[in-house]
Amino acid sequence: MSPLLTVDNLSIQAGTTTLVSNLSFTLARGERLGLIGESGSGKSLTALAITGLLRRGLSATGSVHLAGQQMVGTSEQKLNPLRGTAVATVFQEPLTALDPLMRIGKQIAEPLARRARRDGKPLSGSALAEAVQTLMGEVSLPDPARIARAYPHELSGGQRQRAAIAMALACRPDLLIADEPTTALDVTTQAEILQLLDRLVRERNMALLFISHDLPVVANTVERIVVLRRGIAVEAGPVRTVFNTPQHEYTRSLLAAARSFDRALEGQP
Repeated sequence: MSPLLTVDNLSIQAGTTTLVSNLSFTLARGERLGLIGESGSGKSLTALAITGLLRRGLSATGSVHLAGQQMVGTSEQKLNPLRGTAVATVFQEPLTALDPLMRIGKQIAEPLARRARRDGKPLSGSALAEAVQTLMGEVSLPDPARIARAYPHELSGGQRQRAAIAMALACRPDLLIADEPTTALDVTTQAEILQLLDRLVRERNMALLFISHDLPVVANTVERIVVLRRGIAVEAGPVRTVFNTPQHEYTRSLLAAARSFDRALEGQP
């Protein structure tokens, strides 16, 4: 079976400055891959390049094949049909991803209706409202009828993230990119969101690209990892192998920092 996603020698530049350099990895349907590294290491830029959403002033070279389509240098007309169906993204802070002036139910309804039209089975009226309620239940949003009428600022951080996940899943993507999806949440809510992602990825047989600087979270979420430092992949492999026997000094420093932080939280010297 050919990979769903193949990134080959991807480089991202801002003018003459290289932000990501010759990055390569593959991801198959149902597989989970983590991109880890400190802030500014190029993780989120890589996700934007995969979806063809690099902001103005940035350029990509190399190759990104997603569901058989080259993403680098391809027109918006060809990329738009892939967004939502082939790939969807859950961002770090749902308040920036959700429209503050639109009710949650309507925001979830829009991608649901778009996917239904693409499938030649349009949804509207009560059928669309029922589909919204079903999807909200799938992401474990309590009291879906109330939340569907609410605006983003009226929800908790965890509820907003669940709504953002529902929007990402509405088009039934083959690849889900989760970009620091738990950073802004408390520990209990983090665990709930991670369990939700694990269940949904498994039930829908999606590929998962999980982006994080939180090593314990990554260790319990993915099967393989790529370690980025200043836009360069310094280490890659099965997550347990890399974490148990890191080969690069940078990876060892990340693990040491994570262990020191855990000891500090536990009150140990």
